[in-house]
Order: sequence, then C-alpha cells, then structure tokens
Amino acid sequence: MASISNLLLLPLIISVIFTVQSQSDEQSPAYMEFVVNSTQLPAEDSYDYIIVGGGTAGCPLAATLSKKYRVLVLERGGLPGLSNPNVMTREGFLPTLTHYDQFESPAQSFTSEDGVPNARGRVLGGSSAINAGFYSRADDGFYKRSEINWDSRVVQRSYEWVEKAIVFQPELQTWQSAIRDGLLEVGVEPYNGYSLNHTLGTKIGGSTFDTSGRRHSAADLLNLANSSNIKVALYASVERVLFAPSYSLMSRQIAIGVVFRDRAGGYHHAMIRDNGEVILCAGAIGSPQLLLLSGIGPRPYLSSWGIPVVRHSPYVGNYMYDNPRNGISIVSPVPLEQSLIQVVGITDSGAYLEAASNVLPFSSPAYSAFLRPSSSPLYLTVASIMEKIIGPHSSGTLRLASTDVRTNPIVRFNYFSNPLDLERCVNGSRKIGDLLRSRAMDDFKFWEWSGTDFRFVGPALPVDQSNNELMGEFCRRTVSTIWHYHGGCVVGRVVDHSLKVVGVHSLRVVDGSTFTVSPGTNPQATLLMLGRYMGLMILKERMNKVVVDLLGNLVAFVGSEKRRTVTSESKFSVGVFENQYEHFALD
Repeated sequence: MASISNLLLLPLIISVIFTVQSQSDEQSPAYMEFVVNSTQLPAEDSYDYIIVGGGTAGCPLAATLSKKYRVLVLERGGLPGLSNPNVMTREGFLPTLTHYDQFESPAQSFTSEDGVPNARGRVLGGSSAINAGFYSRADDGFYKRSEINWDSRVVQRSYEWVEKAIVFQPELQTWQSAIRDGLLEVGVEPYNGYSLNHTLGTKIGGSTFDTSGRRHSAADLLNLANSSNIKVALYASVERVLFAPSYSLMSRQIAIGVVFRDRAGGYHHAMIRDNGEVILCAGAIGSPQLLLLSGIGPRPYLSSWGIPVVRHSPYVGNYMYDNPRNGISIVSPVPLEQSLIQVVGITDSGAYLEAASNVLPFSSPAYSAFLRPSSSPLYLTVASIMEKIIGPHSSGTLRLASTDVRTNPIVRFNYFSNPLDLERCVNGSRKIGDLLRSRAMDDFKFWEWSGTDFRFVGPALPVDQSNNELMGEFCRRTVSTIWHYHGGCVVGRVVDHSLKVVGVHSLRVVDGSTFTVSPGTNPQATLLMLGRYMGLMILKERMNKVVVDLLGNLVAFVGSEKRRTVTSESKFSVGVFENQYEHFALD
C-alpha cells in the first residue's frame, strides 16, 4: 500500500519542485513599473482613455492605446504572481477556482439561478489569469454572426501580436495523447496536428502555459505598453460612469469619466480629455452591471432601483448566454500528469470534445475516522472528458442584486431551453461514449472479476446511449459551466458595430458581453485579439479625425478659389496617413 501511495504522490512532488523552481527564477514583469495601488491615485485626474477592467480584452487594448495616448486601467483585483501564486501554475487551476473570498480572491464565485456554480476573474489579467489556458482562434462563421466591423487583415495581425507574446505549443503526455488517439479512432478527423485555427477534426491547440508550466495571461501584454503613457490601478472598484449634464431629453448623452473606490474606501474621479473615451472591459457580468448602475438600461427597471435614467436602453442585461459543459470523470489506475485542455475534437454535430487530468486529494468520512489528522494525505488522479456545444441558442438575463458594484448580479442562463442545444449535447455525449469504447482508452480501465471497466467519479453515461430521452436527462442532470458565458451588451441592441454604446458619446464596451455566440472552441484567443484590434481601430479613428480637421482648416484658410488644388493635395495627404496607419497597425 505504501508503494502505491508513493506512486500516487509522485506527480504532485514533481510539480511542487518545478513550481518552487519557477517561482525562485521569476522576475518582476516590466509592467510593474506603472502598476500602483488605487489608494496612490489623486482624488481627480484626467486621461485620454479610461479602461474599466484589466482583463482578457482590457490589457491588450490598454497596451495598444498607450502607444499614442495617456491611458488609465482600473482593475478591481490584485496582482497575479507572488501575491496569488496558484494563479501562475497549472497545478493552481482548481485551487484558484475553489479557494475564494467575498472581495479580493482572484476568482469571484457566483451561482446562477439555474443552480450552476460559476466564476469570474478578479485579478490583473482577468479570466485569462484563472482559466485552463487553452488558445484557439474563432471559427470563420463567428466574424459574420458577431456583427462587429472587422478588417480581416488587422484581425490576423492582432492574433499574431498576441501569439508572439504569450502562446506556446504544449507537449502532450499520457492522457492528452490518449484522447488525441481516441478521437481519431472514433472518426473525429482529419488530424490537424498543432494548429491555432478552428478546423474540423482533431488538433492540438495553443496554450498560455509555457513548457515549465508557468501561466502567461493578458497581463503579460502590458509589457508591450508605452510605460510613460499608462497607469494601472489595482483594487479600484468603478462604481459608475459619469456623464455631462444634459438639458434636453433628446440630446445625446456624453460620458466624461468614472468614479471609483479604492481599497481603503476613498473615492476618486477619473475624467477623460477631449476626444477621449471610457471603455468598459469588465466582462459579461461586470459590463452590463456597470451600465445599469450608471443609468443605462430599461427605464422602468432603473427607476424601480432609484437609479437616475441616463439612457433608456431596454436590452442591457438581456441575451445572456453560457455554453453548457457535460461529461464524465474517471479514476485512473495509473498515475497521470497534471494536464489542462490541450487537445480538442471539433465535430460536425455541434459539439467540441476536450479533456483534462488532475491530481486531487482524497478525503472521505472513513479516511478521517481511521487515520489521524496528521497522516499524509492520499492523492488520486482523476481524468475527465467533457463536451461543449456550439452557440448556444438558449439565453437568459442579468439583474441587479444590489447597488454595490462589488456584489454579484443575479444571472440566469436558461440552459437547454432551446431544443437545439439539448440535441447538440446529446450528440456530444454520445461521442464521449464512443471515445470511452475506443482502444486508446483501454489502459485507463480497472481489472474486475468480470473483465475491465472504468471507475467513474460522479455520474456515468446512460447504458443505453441510443435512447434520446435518457441522454437528454443526462445532459440536464449533469450540466455545469465551461466558463464561456457572454452577452448582456450585445451588438445591434446595446452597442453598435464599432462597440460604441448606442445613444451615448465617448462610451464603448470591448469584451465578451458584446457577443451573441461563443467564438470557436474557446473565446480566450478572440478576446485577446479583440482588445488589440479595437485599440488599433480607435487609433485609426483618432488619426482620421486629426487629418479631417487639418484638411478642413486648410480649406477654410486658402479660400474657395484654391479648393480644387487643396483637394488634390488632400487626397495625397490622406494616402500618406493610410500608409502610416498600415505600418503601425501591422507592425
């Protein structure tokens, strides 16, 4: 028995050795030069761009805008790294999600009205600092369905900018290799090898964990910022967006800044300069919540909370989506490595298949009764296979639970309320059954008197997997989240095709709350790209405005008799500008 316990402990011991070594070698990132505690900021200051949320989209957006303008990032959480060491390692993934507090833990837990536990990032880097690290670009159909104005060349360059900095090719070990082989055996073909693109078949995706197991989140992209033009404030809870006084019910509202509270309870005003913007990057939970608290939402609903109505926007908090996760977990008869998602099977039936393996402490009433508390813990290797459906089509709502922005709003996703979602879950669950019956899975079965079989942790698939009713019940009974929730500020309802809040000047939303569909197998790559992409588009807008204003002044100066000459020269000037922009955007 002792030898078995030692074998089970071996992966954990090895991981701890490498974790300690990586932490000892770790140096402070370059972005620490401009990171401050929010208590250090003045009571009032002005910036060109105020970004609410230093997360997956907010960090690349801030780094890009800082190249030309003064930027303030307001992050409600703290730093990854030494203050939150679990965030930085693969082994820390599950502890980060399960060890939380009310106001400062890197993961803020919430449970939807559907009864499904969930989590949101509350740390610099946002959800990219607490997720499983999988990186895969959006499917081609996403760009049309999203209704965002896309420039395909800048999209490509934005992906590449991110990937050069924080994306790595993972090294497959026992469990992930078996999953790859099993997927191919059951017909999830072709094999696409290592690929960042979304392509039908089986592939190895990218990872934001490097070969030593260290995480590289969106926060790492701040290393590419202009350090003299950016300030990142931690533990800054933005309470509402501020607007210029309006003297007409028909006039367009103008955002002028934000009010935020620091860790000590002090209040600060951050204001934007001429032609600047407030940009919400607080995620699918935080951005619609902040719009509601700022007076942008359904008029009757805001009035019921006593919130002054700034703009009647009936769809804020509507169209909330979460891709359901279903699957099985087994105890492995042999020790397995700690592995998060590295391989994905992209099927043609509306589901994506992924897998992970974790070394977990074992506890039970019997264990506690027979062994002293000081006894060495036992560890089990638990391997999981899961499926995520595309879409989804089912949607729900977000409502306020409190006027305190630190309190989670009330969310309902209405999983499987659309029959197509349930059909896709059944298809994906059947494919998991096929995978379990593949030869590639034989080594993960235990010997029994009657032969070999899996030892499941939690529910197993129904024995009769041809029965739609039983499979549908399995989907409903075992539904959980894969943390890909989105919506609440969707394009065409709350924001326009450039992600500007409809009817409000100088206010934009750049995050997953604008999506009506989850991009590809995992949204992380697309959100990182979106931050960089929108930064470049905003810079282009500003440069366009400068050129137009300059040309207008020139035309007015030379007089009408010389306009023809100036117009000809103006075309040349615009051409020079476009060339300069392309050089910057594609650098």
